[in-house]
Amino acid sequence: MDLQVISRDGEPEYAVLPWAQYQALLQAAGAASPQYTAPAPQPGDASDAAVNYPSFDQLGPLRQAKGIDAAKLARAVGISPSYLELIENGTRQPDAAIRRSLAWELGVPGWRGES
Repeated sequence: MDLQVISRDGEPEYAVLPWAQYQALLQAAGAASPQYTAPAPQPGDASDAAVNYPSFDQLGPLRQAKGIDAAKLARAVGISPSYLELIENGTRQPDAAIRRSLAWELGVPGWRGES
């Protein structure tokens, strides 16, 4: 079985497997197969830019509202606290990998596709 386990804080959180194997497991368990319907494309939805995600000037207040210390967030994302401060105050724009990490750590669905 091609299984990927995604951990958070050292504990397994998600299991990812190919759709066909998932369907086989459901069939073996006697469960009905859920029907997957892809989301309908939105007009002009070539990227995440069409969706109203928080901007980076909201990063600091969002982090504080979630009760996350700047140094802890920086470590989790793999950057220095001073670099996180530069991102929060608008001096620097993070690259795609840092945006994805910030989105993951803060539970924000956006930032992953912005350039």
